[in-house]
Amino acid sequence: MPRLLPETFPSTWRLAGTALSSFRFAAGGRSSLSRLVHSSFEKLSAEEKGSLEAAGPLACPLRSRSVIRLQGTDVFKFLQGLLTNDVRPLAEPCSPASPASSSAASSYLPTTNLPLYQPSPVYAAMLTPQGRFLYDLFLYRPSRPGEKLDRAGTGPGPENHDGDHTLFADVDGSLLDELLGCFRKYRLRSKVEIADVTEELTCWQRFGRGLDQGSPEEPEAAGLGWGGGVDLAGISSAEGNTYGWRWFRDPRLLSLGFRGIFPADTIPPLVEADKETSEENYLRWRLERGVAEGSTEIPKGEAIPLEYNLAGLNAISFDKGCYVGQEFVARTHHRGVIRKRLLPFKIVDKTGAEVEKEIASGSDIMDAASDKKAGTVGIVFGSRGMGLLRLEEAFKSPSLTIKGQEGVEVKVIRPGWWPPEWRQ
Repeated sequence: MPRLLPETFPSTWRLAGTALSSFRFAAGGRSSLSRLVHSSFEKLSAEEKGSLEAAGPLACPLRSRSVIRLQGTDVFKFLQGLLTNDVRPLAEPCSPASPASSSAASSYLPTTNLPLYQPSPVYAAMLTPQGRFLYDLFLYRPSRPGEKLDRAGTGPGPENHDGDHTLFADVDGSLLDELLGCFRKYRLRSKVEIADVTEELTCWQRFGRGLDQGSPEEPEAAGLGWGGGVDLAGISSAEGNTYGWRWFRDPRLLSLGFRGIFPADTIPPLVEADKETSEENYLRWRLERGVAEGSTEIPKGEAIPLEYNLAGLNAISFDKGCYVGQEFVARTHHRGVIRKRLLPFKIVDKTGAEVEKEIASGSDIMDAASDKKAGTVGIVFGSRGMGLLRLEEAFKSPSLTIKGQEGVEVKVIRPGWWPPEWRQ
């Protein structure tokens, strides 16, 4: 099967899980990550590096993510007290008026595999009691039998009367065992079974040009209808496969495209043979938009969620009630002053041309005029990166440099998706 890029980065990331999960806390780990990402980037041709905007839509399996299953009568109550976001919409029956629905109107027809409506995934984080970031996760609720047609296709399937609920979560694979242990520690007497199902299910991302228009319907399927109308059955078959798994809008940003979990031995629908790519391209796509993912890019035990823009990425509900770490997040939010934020940047030479540099995570970003620290490098991939910077210096300093790196500057990019109040 032809691919745009060699499949090097995902497998390396998975094998280097231990180093990646600790690179924030040890200089050796930082260097290991920098070498890993830089060596992966060197394998991309100039055409591949510059073709993401024009080549889409692309799709890739996210080998850096694992999938866990949570099942039992107390699933929603258990997660509601742990996570930053409100998981109750996943528990509600879906209807045209339900906010949990993938769209406000009928988006496709029910089949024996797919329901008429299905709740969108929920992006959330788990924090320390002091309000520092631990893990991020995407929650998916599989369709229920009563929401689909029965096997004969003549009516609704059987209702579930045993009270059990099932959710799937895609999580940072490098910290899978640690996260499972954390869930089990908080479970106590809650009726929740937690299992690693990574061997059975794989997380995929579909991103690139043409996927950020805001329509829940895929353009390929929406154009199939007679006379140019929308073919709802076509959309249904395009978004899902025979197993009932389907693509969902990424709950963080429209520009990130679609996300979903699918059986590990299948290729998701709408993935063309020449458009399946590697996770390196998805990493670059996120870097250019200033979106961190996982406990290596969002430092575990250190990161303040609002500084890493999790509120703007729909990971935090401010009216859901109590959860672990909620007091600190609420206090910071209502104070309304965030002096540092995660920002994307380019590495350029004195002429302004982008240059590729091997820069260790944790390196200091300096204000050249005052010679004071303005921020810290988070991750660098080729000539692009992200870092936590003081907003005043990031946007007002005439020149930002990286300590120990001669002849290069940091050119900060203000993401287009930022809300107006962050732009002041």
